Amino acid sequence: MYRGSVADKSGIEWTEATWNPTTGCDRISAGCDNCYALTLAKRLKAMGNPKYQNDGDPRTSGPGFAVTEHPDALDLPRQWASPRVVFVNSMSDLFHARVSTTFIERVFTVMQETPRHTYQLLTKRPQRVARLAHMLPWPNNVWMGVSVETPEQAWRIDSLREVPAAVRFISAEPLLSPLPSLDLSGIHWLIAGGESGPRHRPMDARWVYDLRDQCEGAHVPFFFKQWGGRTPKANGRTLEGRIHDDVPITGTLTQV
Repeated sequence: MYRGSVADKSGIEWTEATWNPTTGCDRISAGCDNCYALTLAKRLKAMGNPKYQNDGDPRTSGPGFAVTEHPDALDLPRQWASPRVVFVNSMSDLFHARVSTTFIERVFTVMQETPRHTYQLLTKRPQRVARLAHMLPWPNNVWMGVSVETPEQAWRIDSLREVPAAVRFISAEPLLSPLPSLDLSGIHWLIAGGESGPRHRPMDARWVYDLRDQCEGAHVPFFFKQWGGRTPKANGRTLEGRIHDDVPITGTLTQV
């Protein structure tokens, strides 16, 4: 299991490092309404970060910020000698329509050639993942996940099941409504968490308890990231007196 300290100064509890070979995205579902990446991209642009100079002001330039490929970022994981758990594209969606298939293939090549790292990809566009899956290598160190914030996004899980990733996972964050009776067949991990930020939407504890119980019944590792609030850590991450930080043990996984 991957536990313990967070490397590379990532504040995300379920990973150790972040790698952004692309930046930029668009709002496409309810979970995007208060996207942290939009606000952070504006700040990074103002600070002169070269990766964000193509991006507009998220308050005035429409539903998102410019999608940009960064070939100069591709070799970064090769420079990390020690193994890391890496969240790919914390500031983007690799499977956005404006990311070229060729560039996606280059990202997967890097992941395949650096088996010491474990890569976690998260998308709101699993239909494109499923369409491209046969063109991409799927080594055991590549995990693929989808965001499911309300029942309206549950269809993404069906698309995810078509992808031959060693680990397929669900991110129910920000959890905006109950997710009853999820089909967790072929799913190896579920992360849940409340929204954070000045406009955060409340999360009912009963929604979290139900997801925990569904995972227990389906023998799916459950990771509770946060209750949310004005800041990510405002209300902690204890659930009924316990920290839930289970993750998949890849050696025990079976494919569907």
